[in-house]
Amino acid sequence: MDRLTSMAVFMKAVDLGSFAAAADALALSAPMVGKHVQFLEQRLGVRLINRTTRRQSLTDAGRDYYESCRAVLAEAEAADAIAADRRAEPRGRLRVAMPVHSGRRCIAPVLLQLAQRHPKLELDLSFADRLIDLAEGEHDLAIRTGAPEDKAGIIARRLARQRMLVVAAPSYLKRQGRPKQIEDLAQHQAIIYRRSGRISPWRFPRAGSETAAIAPSGRLRLDDLDAIADAAADGMGLAWLPSWLVRDRIASGALVAALPKQPEYLYDVTALWLQTPHLPLKVRLAIDALAAELPKVMA
Repeated sequence: MDRLTSMAVFMKAVDLGSFAAAADALALSAPMVGKHVQFLEQRLGVRLINRTTRRQSLTDAGRDYYESCRAVLAEAEAADAIAADRRAEPRGRLRVAMPVHSGRRCIAPVLLQLAQRHPKLELDLSFADRLIDLAEGEHDLAIRTGAPEDKAGIIARRLARQRMLVVAAPSYLKRQGRPKQIEDLAQHQAIIYRRSGRISPWRFPRAGSETAAIAPSGRLRLDDLDAIADAAADGMGLAWLPSWLVRDRIASGALVAALPKQPEYLYDVTALWLQTPHLPLKVRLAIDALAAELPKVMA
């Protein structure tokens, strides 16, 4: 007999409470269900089910074996699904949440190219800087910047990193002076990024693997990175922003690096999804495309 088939029959007999019910569900005879269970018991050398004419119950060994069978059969089904995916075409709706600006400039173009290659794939893209809860079931995939929360049931994969710069308008630095080291930032007005009510520290690499975290202080708190860059260009204070966002403003002279000798902090761009025995093909292809197409360090 096939061992996986016998495992499935054994589990069905346990789930439904009798050999007769399992036989009806599997289109087998009750004696055949008994033969599958007997095959497993003889192979293992232990009794799995105690049966009388009126009831059945699992032995201690049977209870442990049932849990093992559940894991083995789930893995087998996942392996079959992965093999089938290689021949399949991604289809259906892919729901992705992403930050507004990096989503529009970096993430969405990759996903649109993926949709062009696969006509049966539908995209439902959400652009928002707020933190979303994948457990609510409204998104298949979330793209986030910064260190992801260590949360049970969530899988994370780093896609890229973005270089973070402290920038300011030349007029601000002329008026307030240029900071010479990160400790000087406490003496300056910061334009603060607020996401979902949270204010993240500005981070800077130190010698070795250490990181310095500076809590910014200032009278401006905004939840839009472009608006922060505009406020910095207007001379309102220092801003800690990704290099790709301020590249054009630096090229035009509207902004300059306030700490040009300070090494840049690399901020992670991460894909998050719910843990599952089998990741749907459309989600896996989107993650792989983003990891392949995004530059390792977004300049």
